[in-house]
Amino acid sequence: MILGKVVGTIVSSTINDGIKGSRYLLVEKTDQYGKKLGDYLVALDIIGVANDELVMVTEGSPSRETPETVSKPVDALIVGIVDLIDENETVVYSK
Repeated sequence: MILGKVVGTIVSSTINDGIKGSRYLLVEKTDQYGKKLGDYLVALDIIGVANDELVMVTEGSPSRETPETVSKPVDALIVGIVDLIDENETVVYSK
C-alpha cells in the first residue's frame, strides 16, 4: 500500500480501459506525515477523491481485483482516503 497526495488530473482524448466513466489522477507519493517525496504515479479513482487529499493506493495485480477493475488494464488504484495516521500512539497526520 502506498500513501500519496492527489496533485492533479490526467486527461486523455482517447482511452480504452473498458471502465465506464474512468477518472485518472496524478498522485505524488508521501511519507506517513503527508510530506511529498517527489515521486509520482497515475492511479484510477473509483471512490471520488478531491485534489490535495491524502490517499491509499494499491499497485500491480491487486489493482485488478475489484468488481470495476477485474481483467482491466489497471496498474494503480486509489482505494481509500486517509483521515488520520497514528504512529506509536501519536497522531502524525490528521485531515
